[in-house]
Amino acid sequence: MKYPITTLPLLLLCMLGVSPAANAQATYAVAGDRDVNVRLLGTSTVHDWEMKASSVTGEAEFVFSPGNAQELTALPALTFSLAVKDLRSESNSMDNNAYDALRAEEYERIDYLLASAAVSPETGGFLLKTKGKLTIAGTTRDIVMDVHLSVDQDGTVTCRGSYDLKMTDYGVDPPTFLLGVMKCGDDLTLEFSVDYRKNAGV
Repeated sequence: MKYPITTLPLLLLCMLGVSPAANAQATYAVAGDRDVNVRLLGTSTVHDWEMKASSVTGEAEFVFSPGNAQELTALPALTFSLAVKDLRSESNSMDNNAYDALRAEEYERIDYLLASAAVSPETGGFLLKTKGKLTIAGTTRDIVMDVHLSVDQDGTVTCRGSYDLKMTDYGVDPPTFLLGVMKCGDDLTLEFSVDYRKNAGV
């Protein structure tokens, strides 16, 4: 059987077991040499407060259009994890009380696992409507979160977003400080800006 010349490259790829879009998907990991901005924001009876983390781990699979590494088409997988004791405020006593409330000795990490993502373009990048699972203090909840994604010229992918939650939804009692004078509110906001880079050799 004779095939049109235009179909021959596709046939050869199929015979070799290679998809034309095979190179469009790759595994990425959190870039250890880039700044990480993760903040946990809360309120109290005295003043608002925040804790910051500068180190996280995680992996992701980004799918781009063949031949265009700037055009994201899908996000099949993404994980994000931070050690509770990497979160720090301006007060050591506040940190220690927060670690106790989050039971950091037993549950050392806060973890996020993506379940699904719908991708659409927006100014400067892409908007991801995501569903996933957030685990805090050993309790896992399904969450819906908007993530804003941009791709640098060097291929680094930056994910930014925020999520509002309640401590009590995760079995955490809002901590108190200064012998009970200062009590934290139940509401928290988790803000993040994390860079992912393609794994070497991929």
